[in-house]
Amino acid sequence: MKPKIFISGSSGFIGFHVAKKFLEKGIKVHGFDSMNNYYDVSLKKSRLKILKKYKNFSFIKGNLENHKILLRSIIKFRPKIVIHLAAQAGVRFSIKNPDSYLNSNILGTFNILKIAHTIKVKHLIIGSSSSVYGANKKIPFKEIDKTDHQVSFYAATKKSTEALAHAYSSLWKLPITMLRFFTVYGPFGRPDMAYFKFTKKILKGQKIDIYNKGKMYRDYTYIDDIVDGIFKILNKIPKINSKRKIKNDSLSPVAPFRVLNIGNTKKIYLLDFINTLEKILNKKIKRTYLPMQKGDVYSTLSDSSLLRRLTGYNPKTNYKIGIKKFLNWYKNYYN
Repeated sequence: MKPKIFISGSSGFIGFHVAKKFLEKGIKVHGFDSMNNYYDVSLKKSRLKILKKYKNFSFIKGNLENHKILLRSIIKFRPKIVIHLAAQAGVRFSIKNPDSYLNSNILGTFNILKIAHTIKVKHLIIGSSSSVYGANKKIPFKEIDKTDHQVSFYAATKKSTEALAHAYSSLWKLPITMLRFFTVYGPFGRPDMAYFKFTKKILKGQKIDIYNKGKMYRDYTYIDDIVDGIFKILNKIPKINSKRKIKNDSLSPVAPFRVLNIGNTKKIYLLDFINTLEKILNKKIKRTYLPMQKGDVYSTLSDSSLLRRLTGYNPKTNYKIGIKKFLNWYKNYYN
């Protein structure tokens, strides 16, 4: 029997693609989203419209901070698996608007934890971020590395949710997997992300701002690879004192709790990414080079070998192919 799955942030970038994948496989999905205006709400409405075409999809609009609405939504659906992807995103926005991150990311996640425990879900999967690695110098990042030096308020709230989740898992033996996402991109992406903003400005013939003179790199991970990874871990439920010993496992010694990196595991320099945009769009890019932004980091690179050993995860999308797919979607969607 296929499990019923509750997805918070179902109209968001990652949540939409995850929900669509499960719906296509005939799995019942209940979506929950605030539909806030952090970025263009019409894009969120477009995603939701697609999901509502599936008979096995249901949806409630609400804020994570509203415990009553969230509780009513989850209890009515009675899911076996909860995938918590709703969050207030954005490093720069968190510097000017920290309160919204406390409410959505910390209080919202706490409410999810309480309810997941109340209904005794089989597996709670929570979205975290590579930003928790902060000022770490050791590359690539491994799940067992220390994560004590976050450099943005957004990253600090994500680290806080990991700590909250571990405590809850330890106290109530709630099986939890935390997923640290690495620079996810692709169709129906977030307009606040650099690649999205670059594309918009390039097509309008406007200058793009390149920080730290482009001297940074990211582990750009295509959305289809992220969705595939999430699908593969549904039944990889963390267990205390698991007899299966895995090298460099992040499994907690006191709780059914595990942290997993989910990235492309490839180092892509920002200027190479921009030059690829220029080549595919066949437009000369006007560039403004600026200093490093507050809260930003020079590099991210995932070691996703633990996820691979657990599930066979194998990201397949080369960033040049991924960019081309995004650009095809962008031009079709906005024309």
